[in-house]
Amino acid sequence: MRPSFLTWLFSHVPWLAERWAAHYEGVKSADVPWTPLRKPLAQCRVALVTTAGVHLTDQPPFDMKDKQGDPSFRELPPTLEPGRWTITHDYYDHRDALADVNIVLPLDRLRELAAAGEIGEVAPRHFSFMGHIDGPHIPELTGRTAPQVAGLLQADRVDAAVLAPA
Repeated sequence: MRPSFLTWLFSHVPWLAERWAAHYEGVKSADVPWTPLRKPLAQCRVALVTTAGVHLTDQPPFDMKDKQGDPSFRELPPTLEPGRWTITHDYYDHRDALADVNIVLPLDRLRELAAAGEIGEVAPRHFSFMGHIDGPHIPELTGRTAPQVAGLLQADRVDAAVLAPA
């Protein structure tokens, strides 16, 4: 079945989505490290990481032909200009997100928090993944691309990252 059909089906038949989710076996990890903030949030540089498949129109789209997903990522600037970004992700209905990217990548809210002094500053770049990753791509995501993004966040001196799932 095509992912877009499943998206439609699950959104119109919620009990079917619930039944599928009850039997889905995701990745399990017993070793999830807790890292407390080392300074007050009002002094932190904050980045966003989304799994919504957001990317700039001049970047390659995420691979929707691979049924196991696409473990790559896209770098995003701190501001998304209208018409310069899109979403490539067949596993959720993104009509609302296309109307307001803040639903899946709350850049405006992050800037408001910085202006209000709730966070120190907005990071110079953010990151987007296509959230449907399965099978053989999981080790690539956890062993290569996620650590690469973590390194880029460290290079940007980011103190905290907010995961905004689709």
